[in-house]
Order: sequence, then structure tokens, then C-alpha cells
Amino acid sequence: MGSLLRMNRLLSSIVESCNCIIDPQLPADDLLMKYQYISDFFIALAYFSIPVELIYFVKKSAVFPYRWVLVQFGAFIVLCGATHLINLWTFNMHTRNVAIVMTTAKALTALVSCITALMLVHIIPDLLSVKTRELFLKKKAAQLDREMGIIRTQEETGRHVRMLTHEIRSTLDRHTILKTTLVELGRTLALEECALWMPTRTGLELQLSYTLRHQNPVGLTVPIQLPVINQVFGTNHVVKISPNSPVAKLRPAGKYMPGEVVAVRVPLLHLSNFQINDWPELSTKRYALMVLMLPSDSARQWHVHELELVEVVADQVAVALSHAAILEESMRARDLLMEQNVALDLARREAEMAVRARNDFLAVMNHEMRTPMHAIIALSSLLQETDLTPEQRLMVETILKSSNLLATLINDVLDLSRLEDGSLQLDIGTFNLHALLREVLSLIKPISSVKKLFVTLSLSSDLPEYVIGDEKRLMQILLNVVGNAVKFSKEGSVSISAFVAKSDSLRDPRAPEFFAVPSENHFYLRVQIKDTGIGITPQDIPNLFSKFTQSQALATTNSGGTGLGLAICKRFVNLMEGHIWIESEGLGKGSTAIFIIKLGIPGCANESKLPFVTKLPANHMQMSFQGLKVLVMDENGVSRMVTKGLLTHLGCDVTTVGSRDECLRVVTHEHKVVFMDVSMQGIDCYEVAVVIHERFGKRHSRPLIVALTGNTDRVTKENCMRVGMDGVILKPVSVDKMRSVLSELLEHGVVLES
Repeated sequence: MGSLLRMNRLLSSIVESCNCIIDPQLPADDLLMKYQYISDFFIALAYFSIPVELIYFVKKSAVFPYRWVLVQFGAFIVLCGATHLINLWTFNMHTRNVAIVMTTAKALTALVSCITALMLVHIIPDLLSVKTRELFLKKKAAQLDREMGIIRTQEETGRHVRMLTHEIRSTLDRHTILKTTLVELGRTLALEECALWMPTRTGLELQLSYTLRHQNPVGLTVPIQLPVINQVFGTNHVVKISPNSPVAKLRPAGKYMPGEVVAVRVPLLHLSNFQINDWPELSTKRYALMVLMLPSDSARQWHVHELELVEVVADQVAVALSHAAILEESMRARDLLMEQNVALDLARREAEMAVRARNDFLAVMNHEMRTPMHAIIALSSLLQETDLTPEQRLMVETILKSSNLLATLINDVLDLSRLEDGSLQLDIGTFNLHALLREVLSLIKPISSVKKLFVTLSLSSDLPEYVIGDEKRLMQILLNVVGNAVKFSKEGSVSISAFVAKSDSLRDPRAPEFFAVPSENHFYLRVQIKDTGIGITPQDIPNLFSKFTQSQALATTNSGGTGLGLAICKRFVNLMEGHIWIESEGLGKGSTAIFIIKLGIPGCANESKLPFVTKLPANHMQMSFQGLKVLVMDENGVSRMVTKGLLTHLGCDVTTVGSRDECLRVVTHEHKVVFMDVSMQGIDCYEVAVVIHERFGKRHSRPLIVALTGNTDRVTKENCMRVGMDGVILKPVSVDKMRSVLSELLEHGVVLES
């Protein structure tokens, strides 16, 4: 009876929780029916939830062995629940005893069903955690076997790849790489045949280049546009192809079942001079085709790891071919570079030989030409100082003028030759810039006075008096440029202006390569020579500094120039880190020549170490050399006679000798000057100078030694000074030049200029 009361309270609570309003005035039979109704509902709800939980359990349990039993049990429960659910619509009135019994039974069933459903919610996770050990171990063992098989396959594939890669990369010869690839693939994969198709020269066909068994002739071609080829070239994976495709028909016909055939592309990253039939260099990306065949009449099929091996090997072959191509290119480049180096070295030696031959030729011609020129000018100058008729004097003056022009031409050619081969160097020293400019004016005035030209010189107040540079070459530039201004001006004036170039005037758009950098150790001298001459057309100005070139207007004036003067001046100016140019507004409007050169400032860090000797003027015309004992040593009889004539004309007592021994035997302390030709063959003039120094000791008791030479190179002058000579005179020598040389020797004991 107590159980019934508790059940009654439970059902009452369930009814209240379901918001079921039960009228307490209902009869007892109706109340029992209501309890049965509610009990059937909860029994059905519990029965439906239990299969859901079982399905969850079966799904999550990977090792439960009797899943079908749980499925049947779940179906049974679902059907039971469906029965109770149907009962909700099939209630009939029963006797009171039967109703009480059914109500009690259903209430208990509902209670037990709900408790079971709620318990499964907690039990299922515990059931899932309980593994059936045997099934679990079997499954794990099977999984481990599969993984070990995969690992062994990968290791085997890796070993084959390493082996093949080693064999392929053991050489950098392309043909060896490809042949080795086929052999190693055939041995590793037990292939019946393996072939390599390479693109032809036109790129429209594939040519059978290599085979494993040599059963097919190399040279067979197929069109590259075949569908099977496009299929293989369209992917970087291995493709299974038909044994009957054109690229796979490599076995002799017979009654057999062909094995499976696969093909893979091989990128030709760089194909250069790779010849079957003179293949060209291909810049676009091309592919070769590798075909692999399994043995015939066998059930063997391609495995995944074998296909992966073929793909890896194809990539390795591509890399090896690219390395081989790079090596071939580098070897070709090296061979080409070696050939070019050999050719350049040969060209360099030939150029050096040509330069030496030219220099030797010019040196010989210089000496050989200056020797007769010495005779012509010397004798002509002697003849000019005799009593001559006007016609004879005109003839002698013409001879002297032509001889001096020829001597100037010789000097210009030699200077230009040495400027071009880089052997000419500036003779840097300290000199008086103001005196040099005035000397140029004094040398030009006699010519300008004949043409009635007014020549002026303007020096700025800030122009340094003493500077460091090449005095001789600056004099040569000035005489050439000023001489041109006088030569091509028939009337008017020529003005010479010299001043320190300002920073804003150093940049010239016509010479962007000229970049002046002023400093405290040097300055830039700007000289302008303006004339009122015939002028120059604008189109002729750029050609004025070319060799053997004159403007049309200058050529028609019959000036007699060679076209070398300005070309040499430009090169001298460049050596002095300067710039030269010419300005003119046109024909008949005159012209202005301007040059800028770099000169040092005495007393600064870059001052030349050469001694500075002040050049004092000498009264050459009034000095007498009567009775001056002079010894002349020259192997050439004509040259010896000419030099003696010059000295005798000046009043000297001259003794001539033609050999070294004779000179050393004749020379005494009574001889004041010894002239010797340093270009003589077989006579060591340097040794003669050394012996004279040793014999006479002190300077005031020995004769002054002067070299007569036709060599203009700096080495000759340095060698002469090194052995103690007191001067160097360059042939040819006129009477005035010899008078000047003797005057400087007697006054200063040294010849400052030759």
C-alpha cells in the first residue's frame, strides 16, 4: 500500500511537470486511465531514446565485436516503444482491478525504462573506453604491417633513386648521362625495353635517340603533335600509354601479350649543340620522352612506388642535363676566352712589334734625316752671312726657310708618334711664366712686323710669375697657336691674354670629359689668342684638331702647313690636364683660340724636385769666341766638317777627331768645350764623358762636354746628364743656334735648352 502511495505521488509530479491538469473531482477509473496514458508516453519516450544511445555507442566503438546484436536489440526496443505509443490511442475501459494492475505495471515499466535510458547516458562513455584487446591488437598489427610495407617500399625506392642519381651524376657528359639512365632503370625495374625520344632540330618531331636493348634503329621519328605525346607532355607525372602507340612499338612483332607501358617527360632545361644531326641551341623549354616497358607475357603491373621512382629519375636526369649544359657552356666559354686571349696576346705582340718597328724606324729616320739637315741648315746659315747678291740671298733664305719647315715637320711627326704610343712624358720643372710669354711675343714680332700686324700681350695681375710645368711644351703650344694667328691674318691685330682661370669658367659644355679640380697646390692658366684673320666656318671647327686636317679656307690660302700643329697642341694640353678649343663667327670675322692647362705653384707639396736655374739673357750678338779651343768628335765626316765650319765661323780654334781613342788622346785641359755626336755607331760617347771626368777631376779644370744628337727621346738626354755632360744640342744646328749654345756654356756652364 505504501508503494502505491509513492507511485501516486510520482505520477502526480510527472503530470504536474507535463502541465497536465487533472481534475481531482474525476472518478477513480478516469484517473487510472490518465495514469496509464502518461505511463505509456514515458515508456515510448524511453524506448526511443535507448536505441539512439546504442547507435551512438556502435558508431563510436571501433572494436565492439557484436554490433549486429546491438542492432537487433535496438530494433526490439524501438518496436516496443512503438507499441506503447500506439496504446495511447487504443485505451478501453476495464474493470477496476484490471485497471489498477495495468496502471501499476505501466507505472513501474515507465519508471524502469526512464532510469535505464538515463543510466545509458552515463554508461556508454565507460563502455567506449573499454577496448576489446584482441581486436585492438589485431587491427594495430595490420596497420603496422601496412606502414612497414610503405616504409620498406619508400626505402627501396629511395635506395634506387640514390643509386640511379649517383650513376647519372657520376659524369657530366650528356650522352653518357642518358645512356646510363636507361641501363640503370632497366636493371632496377627489370624492364624489357626502355627508350628515349629527343626533339629534332625543327622541333616538329621526336627522334628515337637511345634504346636499352638496341632492338630498334636509332633515328626513327614520330610527329610531336600525336595525342599520346601531348598527353605525356601535359603533366609532370608518369602516364600509362597503350602498347600499340607509335612511341611504344619498340619490340619485334610476335605472339605475346605486351606488358604495361608508361611514359614520362624529361625537361630539357637547356639544349645547346646537343647533336644527333647538328641540333641547334634552343632557348625555349623542350621535353624529351622516356618510354618504359614491362616484360611481355607476364601478369606484372606497375606499382605506385615504381611510378614514383620513374618520376624522380626523370627530374634527376633533367637536373643532370642542365648541369652538363652549364659545364658545356662554361667549357665553350673558357675555350673561346682562351682563343680570344691567344688572339689578343698575338695582336698585342704584333702591335708592340709594330710600335717598336715604327719607333725604331722613326728614330733611325730622325737621326738619318737630321744629319743631312744639319749640313743643309748649317752651311746655308754660313752662306747667308757672306756677301751675296740679292738674288743669291733670296735663294739662301728660301733654302733656310724650307729646311726649317722640314725640321719642324720632323719634330711634329716624332712628337705625334710618341704622344700616340704614350712614350712622351712631360719634363716638369720650375720656370718663369711671365718671361716665357714675353719671349713668345719677341719671337713672333719679327714675323708680325713684316705683315704689319699689331701684336699685344696682356698679363693679369694675379698671374703667378714662377710656376711648375713643362716649359718647352708650353712654349711649343704658344708658338704654334700664336703662329697660326699671325699666319692667317693679313691685317689687323693679334692679342694674347693670360690669366688665372676662375672656377665658373672651367666648365665647358663642349668638353664634358674635362673636369677641373682647383686646389692650393696648383692653378689653371687660361690663355686666349684672338686675331682678325680669315676666320673659320662652324662646320670646320671640330676637324681642326685632327691629324693632317685643315679647314677649306685655310687650305686655299696656301699656308704651307702640314695639319699637325693643332693636333699636337691638343695632345700636349691633354697631358697637362687641360682643354683647348677655337671660336669663330665665320669667314672673315677672325677667330679666338683658347686653352686651359694645369700648372703647379712653387713652394707647395707637389713642387718638382728638379733644380731651378734662373734663365738669364745673354748678349749673343756681341759675345766673341775668338781663340776658344773646341774639340769636335763625330764619326760622320760631313757632319764633322759642318760643325767645324760653324765653330770656325764664330772664331773658335777647332780640332776634329773621328774615334773614341783619338778623342781621349787629343783632349787636354786647354780645350774649353768638347762636342761629341752620341749617335755614332761603335763609339761609346758615354764612356768618353766618364773618362774625361775621371782624368780632369775638378769641373773648372776640365772641358765642358756637349752632346750633339739627332735623337729626341728623353732617355738619350737623361743618359747624357747621368754621365756628367753639360748640355744636349739637337740637330740641325744653325749659326745662331751655335752662337747661343756657346754663350750659355761660357756664362752658365750648362746648356739650358737644346
